[in-house]
Amino acid sequence: MAGCAGPVPQAVVFGVLRTPTPTPAAAAPAPDPGCNGIQLTYNFESRTKIRPYVADRNKQPYSFKANATVLNSGTRPLKSWAMLVTFGYGEILVGVDGAVLTGGGEMPYNTTGDAGNATSFSGYPQTDLLTPIATAGDISRIQASVGIVGTLFAGPEPFGPRPPALSLDAPAYACPAATNVSSGILSTCCVLTPEAEANATVIDVNATDPTKNFLPRRTGDLVITYDVLQAYPSSYLALVTLENNAKLGRLDNWRLSWEWRRGEFIYSMKGAYPLEKDTSGCIYGPAGQYYKDLDFSQVLNCDKKPVILDLPLSRYNDTQIGKIDHCCRNGTILPKSMDEKQSKSAFQMQVFKMPPDLNRTKLFPPANFKIAGASSLNPDYTCGQPVPVSPTEFPDPSGLDSTTLAIATWQVVCNITTSKAAKPKCCVTFSAYYNDSVIPCNTCACGCPAKQGPTCSTTAQSMMLPPEALLVPFDNRTQKALAWAELKHYNVPRPKPCGDYCGVSINWHISTDYNNGWSARMTLFNWDNVDLANWFAAIVMDKAYDGFEKAYSFNSTTVGQNTIFMQGLEGLNYLVKQTNMSGSDYLVPGKQQSVLSFSKKLTPGINVVAGDGFPSKVFFNGDECSMPQRIPMSNSGFRTHLSSVLSLVLVLAASAFVLLHQ
Repeated sequence: MAGCAGPVPQAVVFGVLRTPTPTPAAAAPAPDPGCNGIQLTYNFESRTKIRPYVADRNKQPYSFKANATVLNSGTRPLKSWAMLVTFGYGEILVGVDGAVLTGGGEMPYNTTGDAGNATSFSGYPQTDLLTPIATAGDISRIQASVGIVGTLFAGPEPFGPRPPALSLDAPAYACPAATNVSSGILSTCCVLTPEAEANATVIDVNATDPTKNFLPRRTGDLVITYDVLQAYPSSYLALVTLENNAKLGRLDNWRLSWEWRRGEFIYSMKGAYPLEKDTSGCIYGPAGQYYKDLDFSQVLNCDKKPVILDLPLSRYNDTQIGKIDHCCRNGTILPKSMDEKQSKSAFQMQVFKMPPDLNRTKLFPPANFKIAGASSLNPDYTCGQPVPVSPTEFPDPSGLDSTTLAIATWQVVCNITTSKAAKPKCCVTFSAYYNDSVIPCNTCACGCPAKQGPTCSTTAQSMMLPPEALLVPFDNRTQKALAWAELKHYNVPRPKPCGDYCGVSINWHISTDYNNGWSARMTLFNWDNVDLANWFAAIVMDKAYDGFEKAYSFNSTTVGQNTIFMQGLEGLNYLVKQTNMSGSDYLVPGKQQSVLSFSKKLTPGINVVAGDGFPSKVFFNGDECSMPQRIPMSNSGFRTHLSSVLSLVLVLAASAFVLLHQ
């Protein structure tokens, strides 16, 4: 009967019925004292002494093998995991399995070059680790394993050269110092910080659907979006978009590369093309054995690390390889502050896959993206690994109020980086109407060749110049600089200083100074052998910014609170390369100039002569230029001289240069 207890079981003992004594309830097991967060483990497996053998035992090279694991023992999925390993014995990584280097480094990889000696590993192809709750503790879905092979330098055994530290490369998690679990094994348990726990978005911890709970889209100086538009069992159609978000960074003739990690190859492309059309990797490799009936003469590229170039503008309407939005600009990507319409590049490609990925839902992006420009003035970028994000929405091409979602989308964030040893690629000279000498670019402003010999000094201060010397290449300035030093009684360094070795120099000249306003003239010199199309410049005026009125021969606009952004006028936006000029026995630089006017109404107390009229920073095509270490001092005896001489020299030279190119 419902609601009644069932009969009490009875036991038969030698034919006698007996009711058993109730068994007391078992005590609940004690909670597991282990990790309830993200457990990181590093297992130093073995090492073998290798040649060369050296006398210093602490510098002896050994080959080593290690294994690192990331285990999600918490209640939240770990998206796009990355682990930091702090190596301490000069480790050189030769092979990594189950992950890739987050910064896209190539093997062999010297870990000592990392900031703080911390090397970041990102999961690939297993980027996400689900929770034990959502997977019933399926170890294959909650744990990732990384195999590491390399070389280290340490003392003899039994000393164990273990990493000093392990941590998650994620600011939301706090990782205590790793401890020795046993000989050769380090471990730590990372947990969400209280702030991250309080601010965490509500997600379904039991969700296993890969189309949900994406990480938020990120931003950076350059963002590469990898969209899968169509998926088939053995291939897919991808759209690759490059978007420039840097305020001043730009790319000219960009070159994009990546690494296929699953045996993929490019069958066809629209909007771009590979640097090399090479199918030998397919024909003589696993792809040729699997796709036996495929005509590989139609395949575009089988390189594991292809290099992709943009198409020229003339191919935009080509129905075979063009007709892609944002394609075909000859690799030029400008900052949005200059031209938002040209801040993107895009192309499509048909990608063939290999076993075991022959499934519509088996989709993996390439890894280790790299981007660079062909111009020496383009910035250097460091790119992260692809991160899955919410599918991109595309508007309906017919104009209907509808959107189409990509099947899968990944983002690669690239940021402009400057190494400690990096040198500027442009430099600035100063001059003024109240002083008849020009302060040139610094010695070796853009770096000096490794071998200079005894003829010039890389440390001596650059020599003052007469105005006309700005139009002369450095190698032809010696006589002018020496004659000027003798005339002005300047010291001449022994040996004489080396040149600046910059492809672009910019002269900032204070032209006038009145009670109500003042003016300056900015002249660009291109000493390179390539024309600079769609150039732009930016100057930072700390004290004179509010008084800026107009640039007369450049397009100009004010940005932020202290920066003036300039570019060439339409039809005059090419800074041409250096060339021979009639009657000259040396090359003459390409140049453009403009006068800029400033008012003193909004900058009361500004002292132009004391230095307030000079910029504190100058950028050209996104690169920060080397600035002079001095400013012109007032010299009333020569105020008129420089204003007239420098103006006459530059104006006449510019006029002759224009006539020469007509």
